[in-house]
Amino acid sequence: MMYYRKALVLQSFMEGPTWGDLEDGLSRSDITSTHGYELSREARAQADLKFTYVLTCQIYGKQKQEHKPEAADIAFLMQRNEALRVAYIDVVETLKDGKVLKEFYSKLVKADVHGKDQEIYSIKLPGDPKLGEGKPENQNHAIIFTRGDAIQTIDMNQDNYFEEALKMRNLLQEFYVQHGLRPPTILGVREHVFTGGVSSLASFMSNQETSFVTLGQRVLAYPLKVRMHYGHPDVFDRIFHISRGGISKASRVINISEDIYAGFNSTLRQGNVTHHEYIQVGKGRDVGLNQIAMFEGKVAGGNGEQVLSRDVYRLGQLFDFFRMLSFFFTTVGFYFCTMMTVLTVYIFLYGRAYLALSGVGGSITEQSAGNVALEAALNTQFLFQIGIFTAVPMIMGFILEQGFLKAIVSFVTMQLQLCSIFFTFSLGTRTHYFGRTILHGGAKYRATGRGFVVQHIKFAENYRLYSRSHFVKALEVIMLLVVNLAYGFDVKGAFGYVLLNISSWFLAVSWLFAPYIFNPSAFEWQKTVKDFEDWTNWLLYRGGIGVKGEESWEAWWDEEQVHIQSLRGRIFETILSLRFFIFQYGIVYKLHVSGHDTSLTVYGLSWIVLAGLIILFKVFTFSQKVSVNFQLLLRFIQGVTFMSVLTGLIIVVVLTKLSLPDVFASILAFVPTGWGILCIAVTWKPIVKKLGLWKSMRSLARLYDAGMGMIVFIPIAVCSWLPFVSTFQTRLLFNQAFSRGLEISLILAGNKPNSQL
Repeated sequence: MMYYRKALVLQSFMEGPTWGDLEDGLSRSDITSTHGYELSREARAQADLKFTYVLTCQIYGKQKQEHKPEAADIAFLMQRNEALRVAYIDVVETLKDGKVLKEFYSKLVKADVHGKDQEIYSIKLPGDPKLGEGKPENQNHAIIFTRGDAIQTIDMNQDNYFEEALKMRNLLQEFYVQHGLRPPTILGVREHVFTGGVSSLASFMSNQETSFVTLGQRVLAYPLKVRMHYGHPDVFDRIFHISRGGISKASRVINISEDIYAGFNSTLRQGNVTHHEYIQVGKGRDVGLNQIAMFEGKVAGGNGEQVLSRDVYRLGQLFDFFRMLSFFFTTVGFYFCTMMTVLTVYIFLYGRAYLALSGVGGSITEQSAGNVALEAALNTQFLFQIGIFTAVPMIMGFILEQGFLKAIVSFVTMQLQLCSIFFTFSLGTRTHYFGRTILHGGAKYRATGRGFVVQHIKFAENYRLYSRSHFVKALEVIMLLVVNLAYGFDVKGAFGYVLLNISSWFLAVSWLFAPYIFNPSAFEWQKTVKDFEDWTNWLLYRGGIGVKGEESWEAWWDEEQVHIQSLRGRIFETILSLRFFIFQYGIVYKLHVSGHDTSLTVYGLSWIVLAGLIILFKVFTFSQKVSVNFQLLLRFIQGVTFMSVLTGLIIVVVLTKLSLPDVFASILAFVPTGWGILCIAVTWKPIVKKLGLWKSMRSLARLYDAGMGMIVFIPIAVCSWLPFVSTFQTRLLFNQAFSRGLEISLILAGNKPNSQL
């Protein structure tokens, strides 16, 4: 970012000589020479008048006290760049009447001639300034140290280029150019994402981001007039914003996506947000799937909070009709429509399951044979289920920036790199976090690290991150598809089923396996064995006080329920959980053993069978800590029970109409019912604890997580056993240099499964 000063020094130096110098005998080549421009005192003084760079690092004072290397690095940067200033919070502890009092100061420092910190300003604060979200609070405490008419906010993951810095003077002139009824208050700047070459995921994010920060924001700025502030290369009219509430709203939770509120604030107070393509700032985006998922989760949660904010309400009230529609679809509406897309899949599949289990589907098909309109209506659904349609703006961006043929090649390449799986997976991430924030609130900042991370992620870590957001939902979709396959009456057979359900299967498989497809070395046999061992240790390790979710399944399970707080949220969760009981109600009447009996007795008997299964589960999972004295007796009882159940099942199959398919159908019926009971128990946790059933529910939840983990793990283990899959994955998903490095590291590692990439 200090290139801005270097550019100003050069421009000042070049414009210093006048035509009078030619008369003094200086040649034109001497005047246009840039030799020694950085040593010119006049040019440097002029640049210092125009430009200051305030780096805001709240914990710099603490880092200095602890002699951390980060503090030494910041001090080194200040010594290297004389125009650099650092703003930080200084905490001074004093003893008064035997009590330790903390005083907080907001300080600005620079490097003196000896390389030491020289204090410029020290402002006493009324208390601890860290009240709201971290980043906006950080900006708010430092903005008072800025000077001039314009301010550009820059994130830590951004970069700059000297040739772009030369254009800043032209950009600032835009404040005096007519851009509509009102003068500009935010000058939008495009971004150049430089991390696209690391892996296929990085290129997907890079292309998606590029299409938004160029083509997307240009259209939002003009003619739609609904461009807000989305990231941090934009240049603000400092006087306008500092006198109208600042550039950062920092209330906790509601302002988690703090950037966009600057745009809301500017628009509400009769500002004007523009966009300019001729200048750009570099930006590094997340390159690993977990980083991307956490970032998208944070943004989706932030959008859920925006729905509740007064800013969005006021904008909706004050915009004209067309501007209101544009604003809706480019902010909260995008996430709302994403959620509706996924809900459409669920509604469609539950509708199909109802038609299949009730027998209505069969009679409709028989009566409407040859009804083209009905068949067309049932078949169109697969067009809008795949998340690939979110990539349409990206394709348009390719065509505009690269030309039609190159755009086609880029798009085909992305498809071969499995971009459809990634975008479908992102659809699930956005839906989960947006929906959860709407239901329960409590969005939180998720630190992605933004590191240059392309390394193997353990199976257990992926499971913790995606279990509730993707895996549970994917397995629910698969169960619905299996019900449709088993009981759906279809004259056309296999082709009709495939045509109708291919997109739903694609959705489910993407949600289940994307974290492992895009995970480096996910299909290396040694790492797979180590991952399985790590996952089983995590699953079976009992939690306790101070144990984190990364170490114990029990601690993680408790963390996953923290968001359920309000009565309204509990009621909604309970209503949504009732859908799992549909499976049992429909399937028990389809069993051979029930014959044509449609009375409620059959359904009642199924609940008695389920209660028996739960009792058996309790017998086999009885805590051995309690039963130290009669461990032998317990094992004997468990053995006898197992043999009795097996014998009883064989006798029932032989003597009654119960068939082997009925046993599998019963599993299909009882598994969702158990999950539904578990969801309701978790929702009403305080009541379940009072009833003394919480430990039983926890044991049941562990069983379900073990089962889900095995369903996901077995295909990965099979692929790891095949040696060519890992090589194919590496070549497909990562750039050539990284692929070569990965192969070399595996050779060097030999038989040591613990070695890091």
